[in-house]
Amino acid sequence: MTLREKLAAGRFVVTAEVDPPRGTAIERTLEEVREVAPLVDAVNLSDAPMANLRMSPFVIARLVEEKTGVEAIPHLTARDRNTLALQAELLGASAIGVKNVLLLGGDPPERGDHPFAKPVYEVGAVELIRLAEGLNQGRNWAGGVLEGKTALFLGAAANPGARDLAQEAEKTHAKIEAGARFFQTQPVFSLDEVEAFLKALGPVPKGVFFLFGVLPLVSARMAERVAAWARVPGALVAALEKEGAAAGYAWARRTVAELRAAGMAGVHLFPLGRPGRVARVLHSASSSGAEQPGS
Repeated sequence: MTLREKLAAGRFVVTAEVDPPRGTAIERTLEEVREVAPLVDAVNLSDAPMANLRMSPFVIARLVEEKTGVEAIPHLTARDRNTLALQAELLGASAIGVKNVLLLGGDPPERGDHPFAKPVYEVGAVELIRLAEGLNQGRNWAGGVLEGKTALFLGAAANPGARDLAQEAEKTHAKIEAGARFFQTQPVFSLDEVEAFLKALGPVPKGVFFLFGVLPLVSARMAERVAAWARVPGALVAALEKEGAAAGYAWARRTVAELRAAGMAGVHLFPLGRPGRVARVLHSASSSGAEQPGS
């Protein structure tokens, strides 16, 4: 079953981030995928994450699926390409068998290792989703008819920890209306946070799924950095100060179990380049069955 099929069937889905290669050597990325393969339903491959140079996400996605059998979710950002290039990327991705794509605005170049690079941002995230959905419908951005349409499962980002939940809900609905059918969110640290987001969001169309982000915090210092943009509970910070990484993994395991028990569609893990963190979260959640992808 594909990711799309598992979500439609009500299976609890697990995805995780894996970094694309910094050059042409792909084996490290493939090994990281193989390490998490028994635990996840798909892996995400970023598009120059944090504006740092990496291999094309569509190329490494195809190689990952071919060499490991793990389904991939490549990212595509509006940062580096105009509408011609964005459409060309999506058409090519579909032609080589890519099934999913996560569509994002992208971090500005000044944050990364090429601060002199010129950003494009001809469209934003919502327009990028609408552009991709147009290709799925057989038309290009200029209104022309394609010779063969794409069949991409379109994903987007959402932030349940946003300070203004009403504004975040408005953005999320705009992405749904544009064509997004699954969301992978920024990290959440409690079921209450998720429920507050869903309440602000209100009804969503059938066939739209949310995979809530889970980030195992390994130190109080890390928690302080994350707290600048996420809602990190004070109790978690205190536990990290007292018990260190063990407290962070325990909290992440409990979060996965609570989300599963509450009937959420799934979770998206952020191992931050350390795939062993996926196992530390999911293996020890065996009492909830969360270690079995799609179970």
